[in-house]
Order: sequence, then C-alpha cells, then structure tokens
Amino acid sequence: MAEKRIIAVVGATGAQGGGLVRAILSDPRGGFSARSLTRDVNSDKAKALAKLGAEVVAADVDDVESLKRAFQGAYGAYCVTFFWAHFSPEKELAEAANMAQAAKQAGIEHVIWSTLEDTRKWVPLSDNRMPTLMGKYKVPHLDAKGEANQVFTDLGLPVTFLLTSFYWDNFIYFGMGPKKGPDGKLALTIPMGEKKLPGIAAEDIGRCAYGIFKRGREFIGKTVGIAGEHLTGAQMAAALTKALGQEVRNNDVPPEVYRSFGFPGAEDLGNMFQFKRDFNEYFCGARNLEVARALNPALQSFDAWLAQNKARIPLG
Repeated sequence: MAEKRIIAVVGATGAQGGGLVRAILSDPRGGFSARSLTRDVNSDKAKALAKLGAEVVAADVDDVESLKRAFQGAYGAYCVTFFWAHFSPEKELAEAANMAQAAKQAGIEHVIWSTLEDTRKWVPLSDNRMPTLMGKYKVPHLDAKGEANQVFTDLGLPVTFLLTSFYWDNFIYFGMGPKKGPDGKLALTIPMGEKKLPGIAAEDIGRCAYGIFKRGREFIGKTVGIAGEHLTGAQMAAALTKALGQEVRNNDVPPEVYRSFGFPGAEDLGNMFQFKRDFNEYFCGARNLEVARALNPALQSFDAWLAQNKARIPLG
C-alpha cells in the first residue's frame, strides 16, 4: 500500500484544525495522515487526537523554527491564526509569515491558508462610514488575515486561500448566542438588518479543507469561499426558537449601537457586521454553498447543527 501523505495541521486542537484532523482520520482510505500541531501536546484535546490516531507534534506559530521542524516531510499544511487569543493584527501577520516561511523551507506541495477579506479594499481608512480601529484597520480580525495573503503569494507557495464564514459555534463559546433582556425574553443580536450572514459549523470548515486537499492541485492559486447557509438574523432567531422550544427574538440594532456594547472586540465585531451588511452581495457571493457541499457532502444546515448542539448553547 502506498505511503500516506502527511498533512500538517496548525491549530489542531482548535475549531478549524480539529475538524480537519478528524476528517482525515475518519477517511482511512483517503491516502492522507494527520500531523497535529499544538503548543501543548499534553492537553486533553491533544491526547484525544492522539487516541484517534493522529501524530501529535509540539509547534508554536510564534516560533518559526518549531514550525520548520513540524512541517518537515509533510505534503500539505493547513495554516490558521486565532486573533481572539491576543487581539493583535500585527501578531497575526507575524504568525502568517512564520507559517509561510516554514512551508517554503519544508517544500510543502499544497498550503491552505484560512483567511478573510481585507476590508480596507472596500472601506479605505479615509472612509468614515465605520471608525478606523487601532490606527490602521477597519475590521482588525479580518484585515490582517487578508493582508497576510500576500505573504504566501510573494514566497511563490502553492496555496489555496480558504475564505471562511461566521461559526455557528460562536453561539456556544463566544457569548454571541441568545441573551435574556430585562423582560426575561431571549433575543439574538445580529446587526445586519435584513441582509444575510453566511454561517457554517466550525467542524465543516475542516471537512471542506480536507475536500480541497483531496482534489490535488485543482484549487492551488485559487480562492475558495465556503458557508453552510446564508441566513438573516430573523431566520436564525426563528430557527433557534424552534430548536430551543422558547421564543428567541431578533434584536436588530444598528452596527453603531453594537460597537458601543463595551465588551472586548465589540468595535471590531460591529465593524465586521457592518461590512458584511453593506457589501452583502459580494460577501455572500464569495461563499458558495454548492462549492462547499461538493467539497464536503456532509455539510450541515443551521437546523441540522442546532439539532446536535442546542443543549450546548448557554442562554444568558
């Protein structure tokens, strides 16, 4: 039997990377093996991946030498950053550069870079429709990823740019789920009016990435956008109402109100929702449901995701 080609997965214990590792391991005849990169090989999540059959390797995105070692001998690399761990676009750019340099040195044959739009191409810093943040960004957690695309291109890497969507898992882990108002009623706050928000189960991002790797060179040099569904705030509230068995209202506030909520990242997320609202035709168009389904036939709808996860959504 031919030797399996190794895919090195950055952030293997996170949402996207974990989904990819599990997709590889659940397809024993797929011709690939998973090398799970994590800072802490002794964490419960790392041990769980090892038990499933993944090779678990210590690597840190802030340490380029550790990445070079971890990428050695791999065919593919899945590269992702996690802005919300540090809130620093500059750190994200540096991490992307580390991954790109390590991939170049290791001779990786296919890199997938999990990215998002640099919104400044649509809303320049001089445009006052939304405030400029940190002095040089409009939506910091999008802009730095989009800016980092150039790092992979400049090094001549065989790269696929994977445009992800809003995780429905944010309703569980990120405090964005339905909240009780003063009247005790649940409300979902998505400040996009009647415009649609492309969303996806985080697990499906990894499965779609695996679908890209399985297609060989077909998507090298291309941008692929994925989503599970495009839904309005009202549609999501209705689906939550049905799944939870209690009314969830759609609290449609304007982005400027959302920006004023005061939690860490509120301004960034307010700008993000405004960008997705104001450039909705582009943003939804860039995330093709049929492409996602072709890459991942098990792609979940919001209703299907809710059926599996409703009990995990904290109702604050």
